[in-house]
Amino acid sequence: MTSTTTAPKSATTAVALSGVTKVYGRGANAVLALDGVSLDVAPGEFVCLVGASGCGKSTLLNLVAGLDRTSGGRIALAGDASPGLMFQEPALFPWLTVEANVEVPLKLRGLPRAERRERVAELLRTVHLADFGRKRPHELSGGMRQRVALARTLALDTPILLMDEPFGALDAMTRDILHDELERIWSERKLSVLFVTHNVREAARLADRIILLSSRPGRIIWSTEVDVPRPRRIDSPEVAAIAAEVTDRLRTEVGRHGR
Repeated sequence: MTSTTTAPKSATTAVALSGVTKVYGRGANAVLALDGVSLDVAPGEFVCLVGASGCGKSTLLNLVAGLDRTSGGRIALAGDASPGLMFQEPALFPWLTVEANVEVPLKLRGLPRAERRERVAELLRTVHLADFGRKRPHELSGGMRQRVALARTLALDTPILLMDEPFGALDAMTRDILHDELERIWSERKLSVLFVTHNVREAARLADRIILLSSRPGRIIWSTEVDVPRPRRIDSPEVAAIAAEVTDRLRTEVGRHGR
């Protein structure tokens, strides 16, 4: 069985998952990766998914993005939107300039050249790379390459952003700066974000709501609202307290699975 993508039942839902299941393989070799996952993401909500390695977080994002098909259940996106997807690796075209990389989705959308140039300039200003448009990826730092990837994703003009550990390979200071940038862009554009991370402090720093997935097969076993005023600091006592609670629950789940 595969999912049917239709408009969510409620206008207050940007992403709706209902009983989503994913099985890899067949027969005795079948692996149940996700089991009956139901989740609603509201317009403008920032939701972080956490869980042990192999619990199906990235699989879930791939299903929402349409890169893979469910084995059961339904996934619905508001307005049949095509979500933007960012990975840990920026996946830029090394032979293209920064401007040309950001321009790719605009070309695919068939925008005229003059409009493309205007949009590229606006997007590079948004991610604070206005002076780096003629550079190539190898001339940029890791954090700057991720900013280019973010600008390219924003060029899709989608209200839904899916992020799979986009800052996982960056140093702590660069990651902290990009948290601020992402939060600003999310707030300004009123995006709905589904963000996968292994870093529970990152989740507590960014999220409106944190979802904990069980070890394989992935099921939602706990969630919490992050009732901490923004802007937040990753080293604040409030963020640390929430991260500690998530860590305790994650540790319990990993221990249960390991017995």
